[in-house]
Formats: sequence, structure tokens, C-alpha cells
Amino acid sequence: MTSLTMHYGRTLACASLLLAACGKTPPAPPAAPTTAATTAATTAATAPIEIKVVVVTMFEIGQDSGDVAGEFQLWHERQKLTQRLPFAHHHDLYLNPDTGVLGMVTGMGSVNSATAVMALGLDPRFDLSHAYWLVAGIAGFDPADASLGSAAWAEYLVDADLAHEIDPREMPKDWPTGYFARGTKGPYAQPHPASQGEVFQLNGALANWAFELTRNMTLADSEALQKRRALYQGYPNAQKPPFVLKGDNLAGMTYWHGKLLNDWANEWTRYWTDGKGEFVSSAMEDTGSFQSLVYLSPTGKVDQNRMMVLRTASNYSMQPPGVSAADSLLGEHGEEGYSGLTASVEAAYQVGSKVVDEIVTHWDRYRDRLP
Repeated sequence: MTSLTMHYGRTLACASLLLAACGKTPPAPPAAPTTAATTAATTAATAPIEIKVVVVTMFEIGQDSGDVAGEFQLWHERQKLTQRLPFAHHHDLYLNPDTGVLGMVTGMGSVNSATAVMALGLDPRFDLSHAYWLVAGIAGFDPADASLGSAAWAEYLVDADLAHEIDPREMPKDWPTGYFARGTKGPYAQPHPASQGEVFQLNGALANWAFELTRNMTLADSEALQKRRALYQGYPNAQKPPFVLKGDNLAGMTYWHGKLLNDWANEWTRYWTDGKGEFVSSAMEDTGSFQSLVYLSPTGKVDQNRMMVLRTASNYSMQPPGVSAADSLLGEHGEEGYSGLTASVEAAYQVGSKVVDEIVTHWDRYRDRLP
């Protein structure tokens, strides 16, 4: 502070006391001069950050780096998401300011995913109007369709929670299940009611583009995966090395497992997609995430047509032949955890990052028009 400024401050203080004693308002100090450079700096500081891709993960194990990797860790480390941004939700956001890739961890379940995506979509710090959204998470896979460590791009998201239910011990004897659509009088009644959140269709052209970009990738294999998939005799796709496919997602808050429920998942998906969808992956969050984008899209803050869902197989959604559903489920939660966890986390990054890198590298091509 200069001596002149100090002198002005003391003079103003004395004058203010005298004026106050006389019941008058003291004059305001002179305003700081405004320059073009000051205005530009202020605008730059308050302008929202343009985001090119939001990577949506659901959970992390322990720390974000340096230990057992959950869904977020590989993105955090390899995409250099080094700028931490506070976020009043399950987990802070991380940004690579050079690439415009933003990573989030929503928390598990559709309630967490829906509220986190909605909060991000409304966050004034970011310009998400041209952003692509990539859900990259692990899931249980139908052994009829794929093997552990495989990666599936979805076009349809089906909700497993919105329904009527009667306990099977009390349901009519000629019913195949006690679970049936709201507004109907029995399982799989045709025509099914108009969807009120039971099914969503993603941008099929974008899903196909992502699949074609990654379909020939070689995914990591291991002796542990080979040993596990060898148990699934009679399921040829379950015994293949990991591969990339297209397949749809059933999202429910209950972690279910077993052949009977796997059969139901296939039928429920066919029912709500009019036979166009194929159940492949079972998870919890994706209908919630997409529902938030559907609500936000009319505001122009986001574009729901830019969401992609990639799920990778950490486990099978049913038991192998000769094993009970209970033993199979509980075995997946033993000391070793999911038999395909490491492979599925790696596949989610390996396949997903190919799409992310393509978008970022050719942003001039993809910013204003979809692939």
C-alpha cells in the first residue's frame, strides 16, 4: 500500500466521523479504474467450462488412485483428471482442463445416479450443451450372450422396479410370475401400457457408432476368467474370450441372481421393448441417469441424444450348471469378490476410452453434429 493511499484512507475515515456526527452520509471511495484487461479476466473467470465428455461411473473402492480399482480409478489416473471440483453429492468431480473430460462417481442405485446427474446438469460452472455422456460401469451378464470381461453397448434401458408384484406363493397358479406391469391385470398383458419410466431408448445411431468403433478390440483375458467361464457348459457365448457386443441393460435397485430371475429378465426386456431389445447386462443406475437427461434436455443444458451406456461383465447373472443360485451368488461375494472385477474394470476403460479419445481428438467434427 502506498503512503498516498494510506493518507487518503485516514483522511476519509476522519471526514466520515465528522459527517456522521452531523447526520450526513460520507462520500463513497473512488471506484477502481476498469480496463479492458480487467473485464476480460472477470469474464473468463466466470464463463462456464465447456465439457466435451462426461464419464459417469457409479462406485469406487477405497481411494481414487493407487489401490484396488473400482469403476472410476482408471479414468482418474489414465485420463489425467487432476483438477478436483467440489460437488455436493456422493463424490467430488474431477476434470482434465486440457481435454474437457469430466469424471463423476454417482453412488450406487438409481436414486443416487438420478440426483447426481441432475445436479451436474444444473451446475452453472459447466457448459454441457454439447457434451457426450458415457456411462462406463460393471454389471452382471447373461451367460447366454457373453463372457466375463466382455463389454456391451446398450440401446434400450429397461427399469426392473416399476411394476405390480404378488408373492409367487400367492399368485394364480397359471401365472408364470407374480411380477407384472402397472395398469395391467396379469403378466405380460398385451398391449403393454405406455411407458412411464419403464423403458428408454437411447440414440441407436450413436450406440451403433460406438459399437462399430470398438467391436474388433481385443480385451484382456486371464486364467482366472478361463477357469470361471469353463463352468458354464452349454453356454457357448459364456465360454468365449471377452469380446465387444451390443446388448441392453435392465436396471433395478435389487441385486438379483439365478436362472429363474435371469429368464424373467429376458422376458421383461422383450416385453417392454416389443421384442427389439435383448437383455444382456444387469445393473442399478442407468434408467435414473438417463431420466435426468430427459428432463434436462428441453432446457438446452444437455442433449439426451448424446448419452451412451457401456456395461462390462464382472459376473454372470445366474449360476453355472450343477450349482445352486444361492451358492453362486454368495460365492461371488467371498474373499475374492467378483470373479471378473479386474477384467471388467479394465474393459470399461479400454473400450470406453477409445470412444472418448475419438470425440476429444476430433472435437471440431463432433461438437456440433452427432456421429
